[in-house]
Parts: sequence; C-alpha cells; structure tokens
Amino acid sequence: MAESSARSLSPEGRVIMISGASRGIGLAIAKRLQDDGYLLSLGVRKPSELKGLDPERTLIAKFDATKPEDAEPWLDATIERFGRLDGLINNAGILRAIDLRSGDESVLDEMWAVNVKGPFRLIRLALPHLEKAGHGRIINVASTDGKRYRDGVSVAYAMTKHAVMALTHAAKFAGWEHGVRVTALCPGAVDTQLVASVPGVTPSANRIPPETIGDTVSFLLSLPNTASVAELVMNTRLESWI
Repeated sequence: MAESSARSLSPEGRVIMISGASRGIGLAIAKRLQDDGYLLSLGVRKPSELKGLDPERTLIAKFDATKPEDAEPWLDATIERFGRLDGLINNAGILRAIDLRSGDESVLDEMWAVNVKGPFRLIRLALPHLEKAGHGRIINVASTDGKRYRDGVSVAYAMTKHAVMALTHAAKFAGWEHGVRVTALCPGAVDTQLVASVPGVTPSANRIPPETIGDTVSFLLSLPNTASVAELVMNTRLESWI
C-alpha cells in the first residue's frame, strides 16, 4: 500500500522542525515527538538553555522570529544534518497587551513580527523541501482567539492569530498537489507562562496541559494525505460555536 494511502504515517526517519521549543507548548511537543521516534530540529533563542533531549536525534539551532536572518541558516543546518524535512511546527509566539484605547503600537509590531512574519518566512523556505517529501506537514499553533474576538483579549494578539489562520489556508493551497497538508491548531488557554499573567484568564486547573498539545500534534503528523485537517479547535470554556 502506498504511504499516502496508509492508515497512518510512521515517524521513522521523518524530520520535524519546531520553533519556540525551549519551554511550554514547544517543549511539550518536542518531548512527545522524540518519544514517538521523530528526528527533531529545534529553533530556540538560547540553544544553550535547552536540555534533556537526545542529542543523537536532535539538532538545536538559534532562531529568533524577530530576526529574518535566523530563518535560512536554521533550515540549512537542518538539511545538512538530516538530509530532508518532513514537517514544520510554527509554535513560537508572544502575547502583549494592547487595545484600541491603550498601549503603544510598537507592541503590535512586535507581535506581528513573531506571530505572523516568523511563520510566513519559515513556510516559504521550508515548502520546497516539504513538497519533495511527498507527505510534508505544517502545523501552525494559532489560538481560539484566531477564530473569534473576545472582549478583554489583546486586540493585537487576536489580529495576529486571525492572520495565522489565513496563512494556514494559503499554505494548504500552495503545497496540496505535492502532498503537503497544513493545520491551524487553535487551543484555548494552555497552562504555560504565556497566559499566566493575563487578566481574566481561565484558571490554571481548567487550562489545557501542554502535553495535550503534544499529543494532538503527534496525531496530526500521523494522518495520511487523504485526511486533511485544516483547523482543529480545542476550547477550555463553553462558547456557542467554538
């Protein structure tokens, strides 16, 4: 049976790049995928601080989403080390408070650089390699704030996550004929430092554990080309339509 029509794809030999993998969601994804047997290339701001992963199966590279010059060297190092690329997880993201009445516009610029331009840049660079694999996967970690606007949430954060949704669908169309499948993963509040200080955030006991995101990414990477999941919403609160 051809790999694209199999019930699931094997992790064996598949190389996955993950941005923002030093803590929180990114680290949980990395640990789960390492347990699965994937080869990992992790882009982090401070490579020396990332510990506890198998060095034989993991490349740790410097990547700061605000610095355009970091993206291509990370991809080149990945291809040089492993010789291929099968998946890209755009996880790096920031949340800063700003609304229409308060906050400096520079906050919007910073979030736009990390949450939107960073993934855009990596997708453009990675797409030819993912197409070559025949079963390339892109998972963009978005948010329920990319599916609606909720009063009290940083309007700039919601804007960037809505943009990630558009980017996801654009990438899906760009790589479809070559077996690339793209998913926007949209969790509600995840129990990480990113949301810990946000006013009115879901209490810790009701947040999604980062390990659940890792499990979900593992599932998405295992799906064959015939099972495209364009958006996957995981809410922590009861809302009428998400």
